[in-house]
Amino acid sequence: MEPLGRVHRKSTEAHRMIRVGMIGCGSMAASHATTFRPLDGRMRFTAFADIELERAEAQAKHAPGAIAVTDYHDLLDAVDAVVIALPHDLHYPVGAEALRAGKHVLMEKPLALNREECRALVEMDRSPDPVLMVGYVMRHEPLWTELGEAIRTKRFGEVFHVSIWTEQYTDDSRGKWLGQAARLGGGQLFSHGCHYIDLLLHWLGEPVSGTHVGTNLCTPWMEREGTSNVSLKFASGATAYHFGTWGARGSRLRYSVHAHTDQGMLELDFADGTLTLFRDRSGSDLPTLQALAAPGETMESPNRVVIARRSGAAAKPVVAQMAAFLDCIEQRKKPEISARQSVRSLEVIWRLYEAEETGVVADLRGV
Repeated sequence: MEPLGRVHRKSTEAHRMIRVGMIGCGSMAASHATTFRPLDGRMRFTAFADIELERAEAQAKHAPGAIAVTDYHDLLDAVDAVVIALPHDLHYPVGAEALRAGKHVLMEKPLALNREECRALVEMDRSPDPVLMVGYVMRHEPLWTELGEAIRTKRFGEVFHVSIWTEQYTDDSRGKWLGQAARLGGGQLFSHGCHYIDLLLHWLGEPVSGTHVGTNLCTPWMEREGTSNVSLKFASGATAYHFGTWGARGSRLRYSVHAHTDQGMLELDFADGTLTLFRDRSGSDLPTLQALAAPGETMESPNRVVIARRSGAAAKPVVAQMAAFLDCIEQRKKPEISARQSVRSLEVIWRLYEAEETGVVADLRGV
């Protein structure tokens, strides 16, 4: 085992690329080796670990010289950093072992399975020596980031309500563990909805109360909810709603956000790659919609205008996330999504689950 200081000095040498290992080569990590090609000048994959050797070997084929192993302990000497893309019940033991070995860790969300495991990892976090960063990848998606900044800065007025829809079909073909509450940490809300609870907290501030209603109707592979409805109220007075399902066999909204303000309504259409401002009623003190149009956009309707459009040249969110991880290692800085910060969204979800079981409104103050 290399001393922490030595690992860190070697990782921050400008002429030396960071050696990265992937732990877990299933569906969550299937395309990682090729996806990160834009970062070839800063990092290289040197090792892959999976309990099924064939999956690790399939990834290693895309990374010349990389090793493939079935025991993640066997890759630790070959890497400076690891990406952990494992079932949630393995996040804590593997993450803790990697940190004890002095390796930088990018942990796919959620941080861990329960409060006790999360608390233990938070206590182990010595970022940036080594870095522990949590992968809330939607924080790195350009349109979601732009919408969040518009909400936080009140660019289009005071926001009084935000609704997020995530509609997809995710059955147990990705792994039986996805339906098992004990391994997943809950249901669809804990596993996937944590992305959007995190965003709502980031955008709207301190939560004060909320409710959750979930069901596994039409998602029978889920022991807990496959469909989730969350309502939140914030200290500002703003409210929010999140609907998520893994049972959608068809959808119009897919991944969409509506943010209502006192100057109009912002709509993020993730599939279309647009951020649109709608305004049906206007005062003379507001700028015209045309004046707010993104460069090259034309008015196709008098009550809406595209204010941002996804660029084809923009980095994929997962690549931008990895770049942020490398920045922390190279520049010896703490990550924006630290272990402690990432637990806020999980604590909201745990309190919502607990309140749902007793049929009361959750007290979210102090999260």
